[in-house]
Amino acid sequence: MQISVNGQTREVNATTLDLALEELGFTGGAIATAVNGGFVAAPARAAHPLAANDQLEVLAPMQGG
Repeated sequence: MQISVNGQTREVNATTLDLALEELGFTGGAIATAVNGGFVAAPARAAHPLAANDQLEVLAPMQGG
């Protein structure tokens, strides 16, 4: 199915957020996720279903000083 990932259309086979993140290569490290504008905490990702045309945002912390 097609979903939007950080503003870019991507094709995924995954049906849950955690599987989509793995399929898209977002493994390891701390990230924050939102689906259709709503924050999804890490423990909830496995139970969070995805549907066609969902908008996924993946954010990684930035280092700075």
